[in-house]
This record gives sequence, C-alpha cells and structure tokens, in this order.
Amino acid sequence: MFDSLSERLDAVFRKLTGRGKLSEADVETGLREVRLALLEADVNYKVARDFIARIRERAVGAEVMESLTPGQQLVKIVHDELVVLLGTERAPLTYAPAPPTVVVLAGLQGSGKTTTAAKLALHVRREGHRPLLVSTDVRRPAAMEQIEVLARSLSLPSFAPRGTLPVEIARRSPEEARRVNADVILLDTAGRLQVETELLQELRSIVDAVPARHLILVLDAMTGQQAVAVTTAFQETVPLTGAVLSKTDGDARGGAALSLRAVTQIPIQFVGTGEKLTDLEVFYPDRIASRILGMGDVMSLIEKAQEHVDVEQAQDMEKRLRQGRLTLTDFMDQLRQIKKMGPLEGLIGMLPGAGRIKDLAGAMPSDGQLRQMEAIILSMTPLERERPELIDGSRRRRIARGAGTDLASVNRLLKGFNQMQQMMKQMGKGRGKGTRGLPIDPAQLLR
Repeated sequence: MFDSLSERLDAVFRKLTGRGKLSEADVETGLREVRLALLEADVNYKVARDFIARIRERAVGAEVMESLTPGQQLVKIVHDELVVLLGTERAPLTYAPAPPTVVVLAGLQGSGKTTTAAKLALHVRREGHRPLLVSTDVRRPAAMEQIEVLARSLSLPSFAPRGTLPVEIARRSPEEARRVNADVILLDTAGRLQVETELLQELRSIVDAVPARHLILVLDAMTGQQAVAVTTAFQETVPLTGAVLSKTDGDARGGAALSLRAVTQIPIQFVGTGEKLTDLEVFYPDRIASRILGMGDVMSLIEKAQEHVDVEQAQDMEKRLRQGRLTLTDFMDQLRQIKKMGPLEGLIGMLPGAGRIKDLAGAMPSDGQLRQMEAIILSMTPLERERPELIDGSRRRRIARGAGTDLASVNRLLKGFNQMQQMMKQMGKGRGKGTRGLPIDPAQLLR
C-alpha cells in the first residue's frame, strides 16, 4: 500500500531538499505536485484540497522560508499533517470491564470479514484473551463452515448453529461465550454485493441484540474512494466505532486510508497485509506517515522480529556464523523465520529510504524462490547440510532432481551460501556486535 504515492512524493521532496533556500514559487510547485500525487492515489478531492491548504499555510511562513534546511522542514510539515489526516493516534481494541467483550464485524460481501474475524481472534489471544468466533451469516454458502474451519486452525471455539435466525444467534452468543469460558466475542455478519436496506436493518437488529463494544467495518482497500461511500452508508444506520482495511497488499495507492478518517471520522484500527491469519497489523498513524514519506517504520520491523525470531537461537547462530561454522540447516531455519515475518517486500518497505532502494527490492527473492531454496536444502542429506563442501557434481544433480529444479539453481544457492559465509566471517572480524537477533539476508544466495 502507498507504493505509487511514496514514489511520487519521494521524487518531489528530493528536488526540494536538494536546494538551499526555497522561494514561495518553489513551495507552490512542490505542493502542486503533492496534490497531483494524492489525487492519483485516489484520495478524496476535498481531502486533498484541505490537506494542501493546511500545508501551504504553514509552509509559506517563517517555519520553512527562514529555516536553515527549508526542504527538510517542509517534509516534516507534510509528515505532521499526514499523521493528523490518518488519525493522530492509534485506536486499540478495548475490553469491557465485565466480560464478554462483543466485537461485531460488518461489511460488503467479499471484503474479507470472515478472514479478518479470525485474524482479530489471533490478535486478541496474543493480548491475553480467549475469543469465541461467531457466525450469523445464514445466507452465504459455507459461511458457517468457514468460521468453524478457521476457529479449529487456531484451536479456538466457534458458534455457528444451523437453522437459527441471525439475531437469535447474536442474542445467544454471550451465553455460549460463558459456557466455553471465552471473554471476547468476534461476531461475523452477512455481507451483500452492495449496500442494501435489508442488510443494514439486519445489522441494526444484531447490534440491538448484543451489548456490542466495538462495531468494526471491514473495507476492501482496493475499492479506493468507494470505501468512503460505503462507510458513510453504514454509519448512517449503525454506530461504527472503527474500520479494518483488508487486502492492502493488493492496493498500491492507499487512497482509502488517506480519505477515510478525514471524511467519516471513523478511525482505522487494523490493516490486513496478506492472506495468512498472521497478516494483520495494528494501524499506527505516525508509522504509516513515515512509511509514505520513505522514512521507514523501524518500530514495526523490530516488533515483527521480536514476534517471529527466536532470540536465543539467533544469537547462537550469529556466534557460529562469525566463526564461519554456519550450516545449510541453520540457513533453512532462518528462511523459515523470515517467511513467518511476511512478504519481503513488506519488510523492505519498513526500512528508511525504502522508496530509493527499489533495486534492492527487485533483488530480494520472491516467496516462490524462498520455497525453492528450502526444497533444495531439504533434498540434501544431513551430512551434506552440515558439510556443503562434500557436494560434488553427481550429488548436485541428485539434489536438483529431488527438489524438482535445475542444476543451475542448486549451483547458485551453494555458491551464494559460500560467498555469504566468507563475507559474514570477515564482517565478524571487523565489526562489533553487528545486527544481533535479525535474520541473515537470503538475497545473497541469488547473486
């Protein structure tokens, strides 16, 4: 998300920060390009207009024109205004003092409500609560089966009684939560292909039937400005408390995120970043603003590493790596940890200056290439993984056949692994502690 907008803004601010003093004409030209970039990102026209007006008011004054670094000062102003546009502070889930806490999910059909319910269940469990997944969708084929399958995959309870009206399911859900010792109810509702009176009336009845603490609208990020219109329609009928933007991995523009809070005053609480149940991020306005402007999001990257990387294992591996004793088994373990952290493109986007390292992003292995590397290593014997120098020509051909790939891919991995070992050994002699706890770079194996 925000890829195209980040690239455009990066180009604009590189021109401005490369100069000394800025004239009013320079600022106006830059703001005009920023406005065009926002409109191309499918940001609401009025939102873009007001956003530029606020920046102009601050930019043409002493705050920028008399600054020693006017270009950087302008970037700071844009960052601050982006944070305001996105909501200033995060809006976390809060829990009722007397459980169960009821969270109702609404949205159009195909927006990803059911999958989002499971993602939120995982998030809630990580915060120390026990969620119950409830389905009131009696219309969509296999909707109740889907919620049950997702609940089983997380080892969580579900409640999806057949032959019961949606409002009755909602009304009975608190009793079921107490029965299974759950303190949070995540209630999935039926969707429609478009906003309909019947849908909204049913949703209103469900909200009236349960003490809902949160009423969250799930929006497909790829719908752009239409997401704002959908939110407004729901908001006129039920008291929405927040929103989740789903499928942000398929949206390079980000117009919905930049328009939603400004137009509807509904905070974005989470963003869905992929298809896995772990692909859900808390929405931090300041961190998102930093990503948009290419400043990175190091805090989120550290949190991902802390969540998925075994620190003791990583420290032990670092010690052996500096001594030149890293094995292919070790590297396979690192591959698996990296895969848990999500797509590599997303991780790169959290690095400062990400918009200027597109070549690095292109050089990073895809998910398919990571799977291929893992398959090659798994086709080796335990001895070959420990001592790659034993792998001669005949062994390489056998490994390629076992991995379902070609000899060139095996040769490339082994050559890259050897080069990476040598490089890291040299770095270990010339540096201090280094990047302790972070996974090694699989891109080395593609070179």
